[in-house]
Amino acid sequence: MPTAPPPHHPLQFASDNYSGICPEALDYLLKANQGDVPAYGDDEWTQKAADKFRETFEIDCEVFFVFNGTAANSLTLASLCQSYHSVICHELAHVETDECGAPEFASNGSKLLLAKGDNGKLDPVDVERLISKRTDIHYPKPKVISLTQATEVGTLYSTDELAALSDLARHHGLKVHMDGARFANALVASDKTPAELTWQAGIDVLCCCGTKNGMGIGEAILFFDRALAEDFAYRCKQAGQLCSKMRFISAPWLGLLETGAWLRNADHANRMAAYLEQQLRQIPELNILFPRQANGVFVQMPQALTEELYRRGWQFYTFIGSDGARLMCAWNTTTAAIDALVGDIKQALAQ
Repeated sequence: MPTAPPPHHPLQFASDNYSGICPEALDYLLKANQGDVPAYGDDEWTQKAADKFRETFEIDCEVFFVFNGTAANSLTLASLCQSYHSVICHELAHVETDECGAPEFASNGSKLLLAKGDNGKLDPVDVERLISKRTDIHYPKPKVISLTQATEVGTLYSTDELAALSDLARHHGLKVHMDGARFANALVASDKTPAELTWQAGIDVLCCCGTKNGMGIGEAILFFDRALAEDFAYRCKQAGQLCSKMRFISAPWLGLLETGAWLRNADHANRMAAYLEQQLRQIPELNILFPRQANGVFVQMPQALTEELYRRGWQFYTFIGSDGARLMCAWNTTTAAIDALVGDIKQALAQ
């Protein structure tokens, strides 16, 4: 007999990309869907969203909108590098492990140099080792330090840690890129202002969270040093990232920023992850792998348990080691969904 399909769970823990569009983003999207407006970003919604970013981050930055995070990271790094340069990032960084060589492709060959560091964070000592490893013309010259906030394992850089890496970059003539796919989660967890966690700590450019924070599509790129954004619009166009109906990306962003939903969404996701961690710590067979600081819980569980949870219809990723699972919470995660997952874990372990 054929195997019955697994049951459907309305909420999952595989990724905050699984969630739908939050009410505030959807409301502004529908408001923008009225009549004709100029195309390619020459509309009022895009201007208002860009100005709101400048107000929120307390700086006259250049703002661009693209469809997704891979494009944001890759085009930004390409704008900071020549093809003979290199980018120093953590060995677990998304630009290294999950973007199919897009940074190298977009930059015409800039090499990624992988640094180590505990809990997903760059170790300044290892970064400096890579910077000073070689200075001859036969080796790709380091040009950018790329860091992720929150990191790929859900941890946070403090402002002091960001400043230390930025100071190191300045000393060696490098720029600093921040992959902020979960920047809002880091922001509310750090209790810092957007300015304090970015340009005031030496960050040159931020790729800011959209889809993981309640939007359907779209990321924002903020160049705090406007000179670095020269001709970036052309790069977006060439890469197929200039949205003709730009208002449908920028208007939801305006909705998140104007209503404060971007911070409420992140705070809710973080609190749900804290609740999930609390419940999982009460199960002796499980082990929390990394400090839970944002909206992700990384847990070590027996392979048999992972397979049983999959059979029961739960979806999550297991790419952190052979027995490590990543459980992500989003703006719409509920305690009921967490209780259901934890209940299945306890039931499966008791079998």
